[in-house]
Amino acid sequence: MNIIVFPGQGSQKIGMGKELSDNFAEAKQVFEEVNDALNFNLTRVMWDGTDKEIALTSNAQPALMACSIATLKVLNKITNKNLSDLACYVCGHSLGEYSAMTAAEVFSLSQCATLLRLRGDAMQKAVPIGKGAMAALIGTNIETVIKVLDRVKCYGVCDIANDNSQGQVVISGDILAVENAMKFSKDFGIKKAILLPVSAPFHCKLMRPAQIIMEEALNKLNFKTPLIPIISNVNVLPENNPDKLRKNLIDQVTGTVRWRETMKFADKKGVKKVIELGSGKVLSGIAKRMIKNVVTINIENTEDFENFI
Repeated sequence: MNIIVFPGQGSQKIGMGKELSDNFAEAKQVFEEVNDALNFNLTRVMWDGTDKEIALTSNAQPALMACSIATLKVLNKITNKNLSDLACYVCGHSLGEYSAMTAAEVFSLSQCATLLRLRGDAMQKAVPIGKGAMAALIGTNIETVIKVLDRVKCYGVCDIANDNSQGQVVISGDILAVENAMKFSKDFGIKKAILLPVSAPFHCKLMRPAQIIMEEALNKLNFKTPLIPIISNVNVLPENNPDKLRKNLIDQVTGTVRWRETMKFADKKGVKKVIELGSGKVLSGIAKRMIKNVVTINIENTEDFENFI
């Protein structure tokens, strides 16, 4: 049994997707469609821009999605298989859930590009720069982190943004609350606390203004039944119902990305192969640590396709 996963923000890099575009018409078409949808030359930023430009949330989100979908389209061509032939489930980390829905044809590529540009802008503007922060807590578990957050609630909002894997939890919120959570983490036996270089505190209650904007946009969109079930970030359930898929994306803006539980779900269902499509190998690495005897495959360039076949 296979599962296809799509990466989230942080996996972006200059040059991603260019080799595919140069070698496959299917990939080139994806990037051109995204440029047209945004009325913006996103590929110039992706291939000739600076690290600072590609790291901007409003650029990184549609760029990572475009790379993932371009990779999928080439995989479809090379293997002569569609999504349901390649996997039983699909899911993505944070913005990757939008890639998953595009892959499963819940909405179109151009619709996804405009949604992610809106999402990136809305999340960036929800909290003034310097007012929020995110930190990774290493060598801990979700139960311990909850105790830390209870201790710092007097300093402001501090929520669990990402439950990524066994031993790694990301927190998000008001900068004073996050900084104090980092300081107190040693009292709870947490090995390391790392402040993350992000421009806004994603996946916490401070993102409520962005959630309102996304709710309005998503409610206007016609969601279709996916080709295969999509495992949600917020409730770790495989979903086919279009209305529930829409609600999951709305809830995700302020909710926790429950990736550790997603991998546990995959393990319980007997998944033996995890295929990561797009930039980076972060999700493949987590899968190796979380699923027994799993085979992981990351595909982002021509050589990776040759190894896959």
